[in-house]
Amino acid sequence: MKLASLKHRRDGKLILVSRDLSQAVDASDIAFTLQDALDEWATLSPLLQARYDALNANTVSGRFAFDPNRCSSPLPRAYQWADGSAYVNHVELVRKARGADMPESFWTDPLMYQGMSDKFIGPCDDIELCDETWGCDFEAEVAVITDDVSMAIASSDASKHIKLLMLVNDVSLRNLIPGELAKGFGFFQSKPASAFSPVAVTPDELGEDWQNSKVHLPLRVQLNEHTFGEPNAGVDMTFDFAELIAHAAKSRPLGAGTIIGSGTVSNLDRSKGSCCIAERRMLEILDLGAPKTPFLLYGDMVSIEMHDKEGCSIFGRIGQTVVPYQIAGQGK
Repeated sequence: MKLASLKHRRDGKLILVSRDLSQAVDASDIAFTLQDALDEWATLSPLLQARYDALNANTVSGRFAFDPNRCSSPLPRAYQWADGSAYVNHVELVRKARGADMPESFWTDPLMYQGMSDKFIGPCDDIELCDETWGCDFEAEVAVITDDVSMAIASSDASKHIKLLMLVNDVSLRNLIPGELAKGFGFFQSKPASAFSPVAVTPDELGEDWQNSKVHLPLRVQLNEHTFGEPNAGVDMTFDFAELIAHAAKSRPLGAGTIIGSGTVSNLDRSKGSCCIAERRMLEILDLGAPKTPFLLYGDMVSIEMHDKEGCSIFGRIGQTVVPYQIAGQGK
């Protein structure tokens, strides 16, 4: 299935989207929101599947053209958003960029932080930035959404709890990170709202490209309509999604609707490019002695998308422009 949420109040209104992303149909009579569907997934998913099949067969009434501009993130807000760092090669490069050593344990025990989840950015909505000097960066990732996961679950049992997948732009404010981490208490101001793809898909939609709890397809990132990177999400992923879920659930249960991110996708093959500016800047330091690529400025446009082997978009496109934040009531 492919599911999305039309913008409606805080939690959206659930729709089903055709496999080719051209058509959609209301699903709010089955589950008004995606969170409602996840809360009762075992009962409601067969009903959603039946309508999805009818949508693709053009046998359901009420179809309308799918417009991602009308969509919020599939979960407009979530009870929990935990982002991992499964591509340890990326972690090593970014830590080098700020002069931090990387302990050997990073290769055996995943990094994870708990991000802002009370409001996500819509997939086609602007990234509002207060100050260009904060070093705004995009981070292109893959994420999964779980149903209820018990505490202390083994990674061998965790994959069955993956109900949906999405793409992510995990917005980071790079120049705020060193000062926050120096306090020894982790990210907060340096990790504002993230954005997710217009559509969330069930793993079966990926076919053979979903194996061993990894997505084995390139993730394409463009900056100002020029390709920035296209690394394969299934390559050089040190920790798969089952391992990330087990790590998150080590000391707590995870509620239905928990989002777990992969961290920035990164390949050792440098010809594949990068999924964030910080990684490219570090490579420039290593190759040229200094970074050349600036962080995002007002007017810059970021695009994140994944295509199947036939060239069809799977999740729809995250397409965002960086704009100055306007304080409410002050106008533009």
